[in-house]
Amino acid sequence: MLERERDMEMEEESGKVSIYKAARSIKRRENSLYNALRSIYDDSIFVGEISELWPQLPLVANLRCGLWYRPRFHATCYFKSTDGHSNNCSFNTSRLNLHLALLAATKGGCMIVDSTRRGKRFPDSMSRTIPIWTCVLNRAIRDFKNDWDCSLNLPLWIPQTEKASIENRLDEWTQRLKDSGADIASIAACLRKPLRPLWISHKTVIWLNEVPHHDSWDFTPIILISASASASASASSSSGVSVSQQHRTTSEFSWNYIPGAGDDEESWARGLTPVLFWNHVYDIINAGPHLCNHMVADIVEKSRVNRAYRGENAPQITLKPTTSPSLSHQEPLCLSTNTADISGTHHELRITWLGSTNVALASSQIAADAVDIDCVLNCDRDSISVSLPSTEAYLHLPILGSKFDRFSLLNNLPSAVRFAKLNLSQGKRLLVCCHNGEDISVCVCLAILMSLFDEKGSYDDGKSFSVTRVTKWDMRRRLVYVCKFATNARPSRGNLRQVFNFLIGGNGVQPPPIDE
Repeated sequence: MLERERDMEMEEESGKVSIYKAARSIKRRENSLYNALRSIYDDSIFVGEISELWPQLPLVANLRCGLWYRPRFHATCYFKSTDGHSNNCSFNTSRLNLHLALLAATKGGCMIVDSTRRGKRFPDSMSRTIPIWTCVLNRAIRDFKNDWDCSLNLPLWIPQTEKASIENRLDEWTQRLKDSGADIASIAACLRKPLRPLWISHKTVIWLNEVPHHDSWDFTPIILISASASASASASSSSGVSVSQQHRTTSEFSWNYIPGAGDDEESWARGLTPVLFWNHVYDIINAGPHLCNHMVADIVEKSRVNRAYRGENAPQITLKPTTSPSLSHQEPLCLSTNTADISGTHHELRITWLGSTNVALASSQIAADAVDIDCVLNCDRDSISVSLPSTEAYLHLPILGSKFDRFSLLNNLPSAVRFAKLNLSQGKRLLVCCHNGEDISVCVCLAILMSLFDEKGSYDDGKSFSVTRVTKWDMRRRLVYVCKFATNARPSRGNLRQVFNFLIGGNGVQPPPIDE
C-alpha cells in the first residue's frame, strides 16, 4: 500500500497521473473505515427517530446491510434487490420470508430497515421486491378471505409501463407461491388486514402532531425505512467523476458521508461485525479518522481471543490487500444460526426444529456445545472439537461455497448422504453444521431430506426418492419447508444448483437455477 502511494506521488510530480488513477486514489481515501462507520452511526439516528413514531411495531433488519443501522432488532428478513431490478423483477420462492408476514400479522405491522449506495432514495428491494411480495401474498390469502385488497402498491417513481409489466406476471407468481407448499392458511388465519408497504426516507415529510396510529389504517403496514441520506447532494467533478460523498465536519473531525455504507461489509469492515460495532460504538466514533483502524483491529482481535478461550471457532482475521425460538424436544430436525445478533449483546444461538426427523443444522460455533446429539457432520472449513461416543460419529467435510469452488458441495454430497443414512437408519440424532448455519449446512440438509425422507418428513431410507425423478419444483417445495422453520436460511443459487445436480445424478453439468 505504501509503495502504491509513493508511485502515485511520483506520477503526480511528473504530471503523468491519469484521471482514472486519481479518481481511484480519491475514492480509497473517502471510503475509509471511519467514514463508513460514522455514516452508519449518523443514519442510525434517523432510523431510531422513525422507529419511535410507531414504538409498538417491531423493527426488522433486511440482511445483511440493514443489520448495521440499529443496536437491536426484533427480527431479520432477507429481500434481495436483484429480485427487484428494473424491468427484470421476479418472485423468489427461495426467499419467502413467511415469518415476517406472521410477525406483521401478530403485531399489526412492522418496520424494515435497509439502505442503498446506488444514488437512489430506496434500494430496489424496497422499491419493487417487497411491494411484489406483499401483493402476491395478499392474492394467495384472498382464497381464505372475502373482500381482500390485492392491488399492487408501488412507489410513485416506478413508471406505469413497468407497473403494467409487473401486473401481467402477478397471476403466475401467485400460482408459484401456492404450488410451493407454503403454509398460507396459517398467515390468513392471523392477518386481519391486507399487507401494504409504506416508504420513509430522509426526505419524507412527517407532521409529528399528525402521526396516525398503525391500527387506524385499513391495512397492515410494512413500513420501509431507507437509512441512506438522499444522494441528490451528490455532485460531479469537472473531470466527470461522480462524487457521491458529502463532506461533513464536527468540532473535532472532518469526514465524508457515504450513503448505504453498511453494504458489502467484506470490502470495508476489517472483521468488525454489527454486534462489535454497537458494543463499542462511542469509543470508535470518538477515536476519529486517524485512530479508527487501530481501534477496530484491537476490538476484532480481542473478540477473537475471547471466543477462542470459550472454545468457539475463532480463526485469525486476515485482510485482503487493497488493490481495487427455544429448544424443543418434540420435533428433532433443527437449524441454529449465530449471524444475526438481534439482542445487541451477544450472538443469538437459536435452535429451530424442522419436522419429526432426527437431523439438526447448526453453526459450527455451537456444534461443540450441542446436547442430545449422537453424531456430527461438519461442513465448515475448520475442524471442531466435539464430545461424541466414538470417532466414527464425526465426519469433517470441508466444503467451500460456490463463489470459491463451483463443485465443492456437489463432490462432497455423496459422502454426506452416506454418513447421514448410516446414522439415521439406526435412529441416531445427526447434527449438520457449517460456518454460519445459513447456506452450506442448509443445502446439505436439503439433500439429506430429499434423499432419505418422504414429503411428510418421515424417514424411508430413500424409497420415495428412488422411484421419482426430482424436479425443480420438488426442490422448491422442500426448500420452502426448511425455510418455514429456519428463517435465517440463505442458501446461495450456486450451492442450490449443486444440490439439484446431485439429486438428478448430474456429472458436473450445471442445470438451470431452481429459483427461476
